[in-house]
Amino acid sequence: MADRVTKLASQRAVVIFGTSNCCMCHVVKTLFTEMGVSWTVHELDKDPRGKDVERALAGMVGQNPPVPAVFIGGRLVGTTDQVMMLHVGGQLVLLLRQAGAPQPRPEASRGHVRLVTDIIFDSRYHPRN
Repeated sequence: MADRVTKLASQRAVVIFGTSNCCMCHVVKTLFTEMGVSWTVHELDKDPRGKDVERALAGMVGQNPPVPAVFIGGRLVGTTDQVMMLHVGGQLVLLLRQAGAPQPRPEASRGHVRLVTDIIFDSRYHPRN
């Protein structure tokens, strides 16, 4: 199953493995969207073999649940924590460029702390029941 994960992760510059109801998956997808970077997502809860993929990802990521698991350029970056650390440290844009992702918006590397806090705390990203 790890081979399947690797194959799926290599199909696009940015690949996210997640579940449709995962708030941290939503945060990561929103971050890339706000940066102007296109991504592909594999929703494990909608995949008939999703549980097997989830187990393989748990071994790769080192945590359970393993979502979101983000791959850039076919290489595992990690979960939300690692993606946000790279973003805040200004290294995410470099990784995206190296992977051949479409050029992130120029402002993607400036004001990155504001963007991260907007995504996490802005009520637009957390619909009320």
